[in-house]
Amino acid sequence: MVGNTILLVEDDSEIARLTKMYLEAEGYTVTVIDNGQNALETIHGLNPDLVLLDLMLPGKNGAEICQEARKFYHGIIIVLTATDDEMSEVSLFKFGADDYLTKPIKGNILLARIEAALRRYRRQVDTVEEEKLSRYGISLCLRRSQAFYLQKDIGLTSSEFEILELLMLNVDKPVSRESCCRLARGIEYCITDRSIDMRISSLRKKFSKAHIHTATIKTIRHHGYMLTGK
Repeated sequence: MVGNTILLVEDDSEIARLTKMYLEAEGYTVTVIDNGQNALETIHGLNPDLVLLDLMLPGKNGAEICQEARKFYHGIIIVLTATDDEMSEVSLFKFGADDYLTKPIKGNILLARIEAALRRYRRQVDTVEEEKLSRYGISLCLRRSQAFYLQKDIGLTSSEFEILELLMLNVDKPVSRESCCRLARGIEYCITDRSIDMRISSLRKKFSKAHIHTATIKTIRHHGYMLTGK
């Protein structure tokens, strides 16, 4: 986790100094601001891996900052509260916090919670990356079986999605009708079965409807179909 950037929003100068010193000794890069008024601008500009956010701040409180930051910030937010009853755990999570700690905070506990949050976040990022497939501006979300072009849903059926995924996995290479048929229906290819041709035709129409100008599905004589750039 060494090398991650942390933004500490804390108006108590002594707490901020000690926290910054402790985390920097552990290899983190720490930026400190002491008021809520500049917090959103700083989060947006710095885009840190993690925000340590005091709940009670001058200018704008931590709950407001957390809620507004979630409109553009996708990293980790850990809220620091003065007492257990300052705000309920449920409320903090609703505002967008990933975790919270009650002051006074021991350095080793803070470090452990930061490291755990970063591990969870890294796993989530890795999972999202593994679940996406992108070619020629077309991206597939494999988990939800959705296809997008320039971030707009193309609106494919499940069978159309399966065929497009196969074509994208073999981009610029012909994919046989036999392979498409086995994928879509789980059966051996039959020369009289035109269902794959119909799905390819439907895919082409949806490409046209989505104004996809970067790629096309070509028919390769005696070989099948191929997704390639225009």
